Amino acid sequence: DCSNTSVLRTPMLKWDPFNKPIPNVEPWNFTVLAVLMFVVTALSLSENFLVMFVTFRFKQLRQPLNYIIVNLAIADFLVSLTGGLISFLTNSRGYFFLGHWACVLEGFAVTFFGIVALWSLAVLSFERFFVICRPLGNIRLQAKHAILGLLFVWTFSFVWTFPPVLGWNRYTVSKIGTTCEPDWYSTTNKDHSYIITFFATCFILPLGVIFFCYGKLLRKLRKVSVSHGRLATARKPERQVTRMVIVMIVAFMVGWTPYAVFSILVTIHPTIELDPRLASIPAFFSKTAAVYNPIIYVFMNKQFRKCLIQLFTGSISDNFNQTSERPGITAESQTGEMSAIAARIPVGTSSQKSDDSPTECGSFAQLPIPENKVCPM
Repeated sequence: DCSNTSVLRTPMLKWDPFNKPIPNVEPWNFTVLAVLMFVVTALSLSENFLVMFVTFRFKQLRQPLNYIIVNLAIADFLVSLTGGLISFLTNSRGYFFLGHWACVLEGFAVTFFGIVALWSLAVLSFERFFVICRPLGNIRLQAKHAILGLLFVWTFSFVWTFPPVLGWNRYTVSKIGTTCEPDWYSTTNKDHSYIITFFATCFILPLGVIFFCYGKLLRKLRKVSVSHGRLATARKPERQVTRMVIVMIVAFMVGWTPYAVFSILVTIHPTIELDPRLASIPAFFSKTAAVYNPIIYVFMNKQFRKCLIQLFTGSISDNFNQTSERPGITAESQTGEMSAIAARIPVGTSSQKSDDSPTECGSFAQLPIPENKVCPM
């Protein structure tokens, strides 16, 4: 079989990963990995399906700023449906019994959907920067802008994850033999060029976007707080956003840094001897991102939580219906979380506006409140 022969020529493999487990690794190690992948996959599928279902049931959640959050849930769901489920099955058997083409398909699907999720986080940070800082003045985030963001995420991710299928690098069995990934261990310059390009466009670039956008956002909040004498209305959004940004950046680094560092390490030194169990840890960490992403980006959202409570208990639906007819309804109930933060920040005076150029995040303005009820199904 030519496909199997090409895989066996990979320096990292000394056995046929499609027919038997890797030698010198006890079967209980694969059992542990199978149990862990079952737990991670079950949690991810249930959480991300709940995000999509609640968004489908409640019209108020279907606003431009939430498009990318739902997109993140879809990408994480697909990562778990392909990589998580297959990884559970292969670890249960101790080797990749599904064959070469299933390996290529799994490697591409996990990498593609994983990069879609990663770039969704970057676009989400840009949209929050756009909503709060308003760098283009009166231009506001609309549905067409959000859709363009989604098209960019999926197209850009496909462009940089499909080349291994065509021969620029390749998707092959990992060191432990139960998952598939790009060939980090190749010694050819062509494959090295892909790994370096992939690392730059799918880790360094989105991470840079996240740091830039959240840095600008926090800088503006601090400037508003100082200019308004540390008013309570300014301090609360600053604390809220600062806490949110720290959690998001830490989660991003925990999920993706080990995998990025591992890929660069073995690319620079492909002959390095690593224990297969140790080499599987970075990929496992990247898959756990599908579990905590919905917790951080969705379940910590006050608007989403209210709709979720109404869906399961119905205990606050009457209260929603009553308050939705009153003009004094809160901004969190009627707009997205970040829009509500922008709405609570005092609008600067004309003299203050002159200090903040469009590139430095223009002054905040009260965002319009949609006419929809809080959580109409």
